[in-house]
Parts: sequence; structure tokens; C-alpha cells
Amino acid sequence: MSDIVGKLWGFCHTLRHDGIDYGDYIEQITYLLFLKMADERSIDLRRIDWKNEKGQSVTTDCGWTALREANGTALLEHFSDVLRALGKQPALLGDIFGKAMPCFNNPVNLKRLIGLIDEEDWMSLDLDVKGAVFEGLLEKAANEGKKGAGQYFTPRVLIQSIVRVMRPDPRDKADFKVCDPACGTGGFLVCAHEWLMEQSGGVFDRAEAKRIAQKTYFGQDLVERPRRLALMNLYLHGVEPHIYLGDTIYEPDRGERYDVILTNPPFGTKGANQVPEREDFTIETSNKQLNFVQHVVNILTPGGRAAMVLPDNCLFEGKAGEVFEILMKDCNLHTVLRLPRGTFTPYSQGVKANVIFFQKGLPTETTWIFDARSNVPGITKKERPLSAAHFSEFDAAYGKDPDGRSKRMDTGETGRFRPFSIADVKARDYKLDITWLKDDSVEDGDSLPEPQDLASEAITELEAVVDDLREIVRLIEQEEGVEA
Repeated sequence: MSDIVGKLWGFCHTLRHDGIDYGDYIEQITYLLFLKMADERSIDLRRIDWKNEKGQSVTTDCGWTALREANGTALLEHFSDVLRALGKQPALLGDIFGKAMPCFNNPVNLKRLIGLIDEEDWMSLDLDVKGAVFEGLLEKAANEGKKGAGQYFTPRVLIQSIVRVMRPDPRDKADFKVCDPACGTGGFLVCAHEWLMEQSGGVFDRAEAKRIAQKTYFGQDLVERPRRLALMNLYLHGVEPHIYLGDTIYEPDRGERYDVILTNPPFGTKGANQVPEREDFTIETSNKQLNFVQHVVNILTPGGRAAMVLPDNCLFEGKAGEVFEILMKDCNLHTVLRLPRGTFTPYSQGVKANVIFFQKGLPTETTWIFDARSNVPGITKKERPLSAAHFSEFDAAYGKDPDGRSKRMDTGETGRFRPFSIADVKARDYKLDITWLKDDSVEDGDSLPEPQDLASEAITELEAVVDDLREIVRLIEQEEGVEA
């Protein structure tokens, strides 16, 4: 797997001189991988009918052989026609190739990439290997691109820990659905499926296998590219998902309900100036993450469970208390995990975050908080990378019941896992930024984050303050409008 990733990724550096960035490169690989595997599966794409911009009916040979044998300028023109033709097809073809655009200016580079992909017999690879290759490329793109990558890519070891305790098992009932309403490149959905394959050994009867592959995994993303990558990512894992394109928060509820929701909504306040006009949102706020909390509660089935990654400010800023008061009346918010400092390095340095776990249908009586941050050296890309060991103690403390009802042990004021009654939380106006351990690492110069990380952390906290100020301005304007 690492050899294939290395070979494909190595060519990316050549393409940088052709003006193709990391994200573009992965996207172009997506198209070519699909065409190669369709050929290996004997899916006939040699006669694809479509209508061009002039409304004329056209037939294009979209098969791998025709693409592989083309050369020069004719290759660039043919590749462009293939993308347009497939983008106008229904179902998965149209989903993956919708609005697809070629990025190659030099036919030699396109020919070389086609040759690299043609060297592998992709369908002979195990599903895990195919998926791991694609995940490896996505992770490299996120690492190299850095800026903005964190909104699409959540560290795999964190996702795996969340999935392990949440146990998203579609064998529990016939219409079981797993969803990520801010799915990015599909990491949570992929890991949920991988967990199932590990637990089951991949042994299902034919009907169950078809249901799991086609009717279990759902998602949504605002941006075309990560949605496309999520579709291909899951396809490489043997899944045909339903990934919607659109704004999760500002679009009306489509009425679908899910049994398990696993998500990491995008951080920050960009585009968060407007309060969504959603009748199903009880609290009006421009904070994106708090609106995601309300959305997730609404789209869970009764008894459904959710795990959400949220930045620290969502546990205490402005409307947080109001949102969590409603959440804790409608749901059992049984667990909060405080993530290590730097968890999202190198994608979003300085972001301090948590994971909240809750089940819909029962009010909260006790919330357990696991502090995986205090006295833990900050995560760095090379010297102290995030690993499964960072979450092993949490996994054991959480227990085997995915709904958080396992017997748990209070580790006391010197331990990392403690319960807080609803009365305790209510006394804090439902703010969940509760700490009890003295963090000695803050006083240890060797453990302090890098200066750029501290600056990013300060920016994140300032953005939260700005978000509060926007909320105040909005309320003042609203009051003035009423008086007028």
C-alpha cells in the first residue's frame, strides 16, 4: 500500500510545475481510478450518450482503453469529453463526475498518470488496501496543503476511537442509517464501515450485504470537491453512499432520520453572520457549530446516538448554555472528551476541541468528562504525533455500551474521568467547560506549543469573542426594529 501511495504521490511534485495543486491532483486521480476499476469490472463505458452545450446529442467512448491509447492534444480533448459525458449521467456516475473539470495543460503529464494507474490491477487489491491507498493520498494532500485542510480531514486515530465506542452496527435493525452531515472526504463513514468489516469478518448474506452497501451510509457537504472525494473514498471501500451537496445548516430539514451520527462540523466563524431560518431550531444563533448541534439533535431517530467534535468555545460562549440546556432535556449527554492540545495539527493548529456524546430520547442526569488534555504534551507533526495511545485510556473508561450506560468509575480530583450531575451543570448555566486538574504542562517551557500554534489559538479565541459581539449587534438591531 505504501509503495502505491509513494509512487502516485511522487508524481504530484512533477505536476506542481504544471499548475496542479494537491487537491486538484487527488481529484484527477479520482476520475482515473474510477475509469480503470470500471474497466477491470467489465463495466462498459464505450458508448456514453450525452448532450453538449449546444444541445446536440453526442456519443463518447469513455472506456479506459480509449483513454489509455490516446496521445497528445487529442488525449486532453478526449479526457475533457469523458468528464463532461459522465458528469451528465444519473446515479453514482453523475455524482462522481458532476461538474468535473480536467486540470492538465500538458498531455505528457496526463499520459504519465494514466500509465501509473494502469500499472496496478486495482480490483485484485483487497478493499482495505484500495481504501488505504486513497486515504493515504488524502492525508498527504491535507498535510501538504495544510491551510483549510482541517475542515475536510479529521485525524484518523481520533475517528477510530470515536467509532470504537459508538459501535455503528447496521446489523442491529433493517433500516439502520449512519450519517455525517459535514462529511468532508468521508473519513467518519469510511471508518464506520471498516469497523463493521472488522467486527463481522465481512460475512453477510446477499440481501444484508446489498442493504449495508447501498442504504446505510449518508452524508452531506457544502463543497463539490470533498463531496466527490467522499463518494470515491467510500466506493473504494465497497460502499455506494448517499452524499448530498448543499448547506446542512441553511437548507430545510429533508426529513431523513439517522440512528448514528458521527461528525466534525467545520470550525471558525467564516460565513456565520446569518442566523438560519429554520423553524426546527429552537435557539437563534449565528454560531455554526451550535446550529450543527441543533441540527444533529433534530435528525436523530428516537434512541439514536451521536458523537460530535466541537471547539472549546462552543461549550461556554454566548448561546452555548441555551443550546445545551435544550440538548440535555431532550438527550442524555453522557460523555465529554477533552481532546489533547494540537489534536488537529498540522491542519488547524491552535484549535482546542472536545467530543460530545449523547443519545436522543432521555434527559441528562449525569455527564462524565474525560480530560485527555491536562498534563499531556501538545501534539506536534513529527516529535509527538497523535496516536491511538492518546485515546486508549478513554476507550476503556467509556465502556462497551455505545449509549454510555456502562458502569463507570469516578477517578477523583487527581484522575481524568469524573461525573457531574445535571444540578452541577445547571448551576454553571449549562456551560460544559469544566476542569479540575491543574495543568502543569502549561508551566513547563519544554511542553509549550510552538509560537505559531499559540498565535492560532489566540485567533480562535478572539473569533469566538467576535462571534459573541456579532450576536449582540444582531439582538440590538432586532430590538431597534421592533421599537420602530
